[in-house]
Amino acid sequence: MPRFDSPRLLADIGGTYARFALETGPGEFTQMASLRCADHADFHAAVRAYLAGLSWQDGAPQQIAHAAIAIANPVEGDRVRMTNYHWQFSIDEMRQRLGLDTLVVVNDFTALAMALPRLAEVDVRQVGGGQARRPSVIGLLGAGTGLGVSGLIPAGEGWIALGTEGGHVNFGPRDQREMDILKFAWKTLDPAFGHVSYERLISGPGLELIYRALADRNGVADAPALLAPAITQKALDDHDALCLETLEVFCGLLGTAAANLAVTLGSLGGIYIGGGIVPRLGEYFDRSPFRERFEDKGRFREYVSAIPTFVITAEHATFKGASAILENQLRNLQASPGSAILGQIRRARSELSPAELRVADLVLAQPRSVLNDPIAEIARAAGVSQPTVIRFCRSLGCEGLSDFKLRLASGLTGTVPVTHTQVNTNDSMLELGAKVLGNTASAILQVRSHLNRDTIDRATEMLLAAGRIEFFALGHYSVVAQDAQFKFLRFGMPCGAYTDPRLQLLAADVLREGDVAVVISSGGRLPELLNVVERAQERGAKVVAITASQSPLAKKADVTLIVDHVEDIETHLPMVSRILHLLVIDILAVGVAMRRNPESIAALGDGAEEDVSKPTRGASTAAPGVSMASPLARLTSHSR
Repeated sequence: MPRFDSPRLLADIGGTYARFALETGPGEFTQMASLRCADHADFHAAVRAYLAGLSWQDGAPQQIAHAAIAIANPVEGDRVRMTNYHWQFSIDEMRQRLGLDTLVVVNDFTALAMALPRLAEVDVRQVGGGQARRPSVIGLLGAGTGLGVSGLIPAGEGWIALGTEGGHVNFGPRDQREMDILKFAWKTLDPAFGHVSYERLISGPGLELIYRALADRNGVADAPALLAPAITQKALDDHDALCLETLEVFCGLLGTAAANLAVTLGSLGGIYIGGGIVPRLGEYFDRSPFRERFEDKGRFREYVSAIPTFVITAEHATFKGASAILENQLRNLQASPGSAILGQIRRARSELSPAELRVADLVLAQPRSVLNDPIAEIARAAGVSQPTVIRFCRSLGCEGLSDFKLRLASGLTGTVPVTHTQVNTNDSMLELGAKVLGNTASAILQVRSHLNRDTIDRATEMLLAAGRIEFFALGHYSVVAQDAQFKFLRFGMPCGAYTDPRLQLLAADVLREGDVAVVISSGGRLPELLNVVERAQERGAKVVAITASQSPLAKKADVTLIVDHVEDIETHLPMVSRILHLLVIDILAVGVAMRRNPESIAALGDGAEEDVSKPTRGASTAAPGVSMASPLARLTSHSR
């Protein structure tokens, strides 16, 4: 079996224990250890303690470049705060402190979910009947310090894991006993919340709460205070009546929660039970009320009865899932065109000037900070001038800082992030230029990800079949309508552009069936343009809107091309949004040109900067910067 270039660090962090392992090759886990979280001040101290206790074959520690952490709480952004423990940390800061190239942090049940397709038959035990359908959605939940909930959705050759907090849904009692337990929880837990979730009962602390609630309900005044492991031990080994009833209630509640998950996700691929409690119950769980309560779903009994339920018995299932996520991340980075940027910087160190070398060291040490910081902050942190930062970027083949950040972002995450950086009054001209270009590039990528082929096709077909096309816009977006008129007139298509509200209503009143009104609006809420839409549709014309999603205009139009964006309100001028609307017009123009006959394409005039006083047909000069290689090239240059 192939081995990795360096061992990979894997961790499974819960509210009580932090489990660690090294993976030396695919599925080869060694030097596993379990440390109590309470024995260490923070996550970094726990990792250092584990690493300090490792034994190496040749005596010299090996460099660990990549790590994956599965942790029992939501993971959103860079800051991680544990729900059931006080540890918190920055992912990027932790990566730097540990000297790692890659640190992936995921929810522990997301990691466990990704392990399910990799489990063998000996790694699970079926409880009850049912037959899994393949491929179908799979559900996962498990009790430990909390109640984890996740799922897997089949996607092509792989799976998409759901990161959820389904354990925090409201607990619903099934009978009077469970109602009494709920009332006890209301009295016992923090009354400020007034919320009892399933996690409050289906967990280690939940076992203890159920035990105390049943003791109160049964009038057992001298019931000893027991922790969850002791409750389980006294039930299974000593057959203590109160502890047995506690386990009975616990397993019944888990059955209801599992059934709820099954019908919510449509988990025809099965429901899997993990966590630290159920696997330790052994055969008792198989004969517990779990499966009976799972199938007790009223009109949906037949539906859930066909869904199998499994207990995960594999010892290192979470490690397998975390390893799979890390491997996928590294594979994506290797396949990404921008993934080599950090390696390129390392190789280029000997050719950089001393000042550029300081920028390189900053990028290698704090890549995510560089990704988000303005040029002034990057220059200050590296102790160089702003032009030096630009020279460094160009030495790597980038056009400037914005281009460098896009490549860096792709190398760090496997995707280009969609971000917007606010323009500030104290920005230098260099910062201003970088922000405007960066914001525009990010917005274009975001619109590209939202493009809908069907709506573009429908809009194009409408324009091709139109007897007349009228473009409507107001204010700063008037130039977009005028640019559209310029392009479509070059096709010989009757069209006009209206940017005055009074003329717009007059133009809408003379539209007829077969005509198309193209309404261009950033927010899609202007009453003048909404009136145009209503007038046009009353006359039998079709309406194509270029606007924001969920706007009144988007809902009224026959076809809507979505342009969502973040505008820099500090400038009080539309910059990014106007460019996006112009690009959508370009898409429509090119689409129409591609579907018209070749003669109409060849007959197009030249670019935007021709002398309009001269005949356009047959002219041979091109707009500056527009390639003459294709007759479509001149369609994407904007008129003045």
